[in-house]
Amino acid sequence: MARPRRIVLLRHGESEGNADDTVYERLPDHALHLTRTGWRQAEEAGVRLRAMFGEERISAYVSPYRRTHQTFKALDLDPRRVRMREEPRLREQDWGNWQDAEDVRLQKVYRDAYGHFFYRFAQGESGADVYDRVGAFLESLHRSFEDPDHPPNVLLVTHGLTMRLFCMRWFHWTVAEFESLSNPGNGEFRTLVLEPGGRYHLDRPFERWCTPESYDVTG
Repeated sequence: MARPRRIVLLRHGESEGNADDTVYERLPDHALHLTRTGWRQAEEAGVRLRAMFGEERISAYVSPYRRTHQTFKALDLDPRRVRMREEPRLREQDWGNWQDAEDVRLQKVYRDAYGHFFYRFAQGESGADVYDRVGAFLESLHRSFEDPDHPPNVLLVTHGLTMRLFCMRWFHWTVAEFESLSNPGNGEFRTLVLEPGGRYHLDRPFERWCTPESYDVTG
C-alpha cells in the first residue's frame, strides 16, 4: 500500500457568502464566487503549497462548489504533476435551498443550543450527515492507496466543517471534541503527516473555543 506522505486539507478562500450572508437569499450556496480577498487568500495558500510539494506529484480532490474550484485554480499548481477530481462528498453542509435570512438566523441559534453535530437544518443536513458522507469518501481514499504508484501527496480543497469532520473521522475524535473546535480561516490548511511508524499526525491543531464536555461514558 502506497500511503501518501501528506494529506492536505484546504478551506476555500473568502466567498461572497462569507462577506455578506444576505447573498444566500439571491444565489444558491454552490454558485457563490470568491471575493477579491478570497482570490488573494487562495493565491497565498498556493505559494505555500507549491513550496511544500516541490516537484512531487499530487492527487487532488475538489468540492463541486464554485468557490472551491476557483480556490483550486488560484493555487496555480503545475498541471503536469496534479491529478484532479471533483468529489461531491467533500461539499459544504447543506443548509437547504433558497434561504430566508431570518429563518437561518433562528436556525443557527437552535443549532448552537442543540449541538453542531446533531442539529439538522430544515431541508438540509446535520453535521452527522456530513460525517457519514466524509466516511464514505475516506473508504474510497484508502482504496486508492492500494495503487503502488499513488502520488505522495493528497490535497482536499473543501470547506471548514468538512475539514473538521474529516479529522474527526480519521483520528476517531469524540462528538464533544468536535463540538469544541472552530473552523479554520478562509484559505487556511491543515496537514496530516505520515510518521515513520505508519501513523499520521496533524501538523497543527484547530483552534478550540470551549472545553470538551463528554457524557462521561467514554471519558
